[in-house]
Amino acid sequence: MAQAAAGDPEGTGTQNGVTSEQLLAQILASLEDDKAEDIVQIDLRGKSAIGDYMVICSGRSTRQVAALAEKLVERLKQNCDRLSKIEGKDTGDWVLIDTGDVIVHVFRPEVREFYQLEKMWMAGSPE
Repeated sequence: MAQAAAGDPEGTGTQNGVTSEQLLAQILASLEDDKAEDIVQIDLRGKSAIGDYMVICSGRSTRQVAALAEKLVERLKQNCDRLSKIEGKDTGDWVLIDTGDVIVHVFRPEVREFYQLEKMWMAGSPE
């Protein structure tokens, strides 16, 4: 894990008994269940201290982007006892969810194309 999380003082890779890999699986399942599009996961271990993984996906409209983010935060709180920070939900163009170990970006397709985050983070990574 990139850094010890608040609920993980020893830096063992778990917070509230959930590993970053288990958290990633929960996030991917939630996004798939709610019909997120073009879901991409990026392994950040060894690349950045911001988290272990990044997930980028799209929603078809501002309403779906906000709903995907809201449902994800609710599910993580309920299933993983994980409080997440959320930014951008009110505008619905680009919502950032910071779970500590996994950073999630939910975009409208046009906004995602403009910023091209996955190209930036995947540059130099083996495919």
